[in-house]
Amino acid sequence: MMDERQPQAPLRLDVVSLFPQAFHVLYALGVIGRAFKAGLAELYTHNPRDFAPGPHHKVDDSPYGGGAGMVLKPEPVFAAVESIPAGHRRRILLMCPQGRPFCQSDAQRLATNHDQLVMICGHYEGIDERIRCLADEELCVGDVVLTGGEIPAMAVINAVLRLRHGTVGQAESLQQESFCQGLLEYPHYTRPRVFRGMDVPAVLCSGDHGAVARWRQAQREQRTRQRRPELLPHPAGIMTMSGGKS
Repeated sequence: MMDERQPQAPLRLDVVSLFPQAFHVLYALGVIGRAFKAGLAELYTHNPRDFAPGPHHKVDDSPYGGGAGMVLKPEPVFAAVESIPAGHRRRILLMCPQGRPFCQSDAQRLATNHDQLVMICGHYEGIDERIRCLADEELCVGDVVLTGGEIPAMAVINAVLRLRHGTVGQAESLQQESFCQGLLEYPHYTRPRVFRGMDVPAVLCSGDHGAVARWRQAQREQRTRQRRPELLPHPAGIMTMSGGKS
């Protein structure tokens, strides 16, 4: 089946980070790297330290009220964000453990509705609270605290860019992934047929495409029920999807 989606403008990615070199790895990351090389996306990094005044370009300071750690100052972050050209359909994201969990529907929304994503990466003990007003939304990648927002930002870039037109060779493969239609993906097998006593399910070698499709759907439902039941809206939801009990 041919992919008939309309071509999209190159996705502009602007990252505000104290460690811009961390993002160089994206250029060598399989289909993501090839997407950059093909001009499907452009990545720009902006270091707040370059916008900090004084000979030491200080970007952090001790918190008002006392406490451990240092806080990222607002002035250099504001200056960095305000230096970024505002493109068409821009969205500014703050990578923050207090943000809403980033999920596949967010990746699809950002890939479809926006042609420029600006990602602000926090660091140190935290960010000055006033930085939050720069962002359209705050996102996190799980209930875990990292040393900075660079890894979450790279996760967002990966998830969004792979959904953009032209990144993945077979666009229909994106429709059967985990989280699509609220279900996890079915298990995959390849040669050899038997490996250390573990056999490939016979239905996958039967040549019966209808039976294969039914098996895969049943596996998606079973795996979701067993591993991520919270993805299901209610117990009857899976029965509705499959047309009957599995």
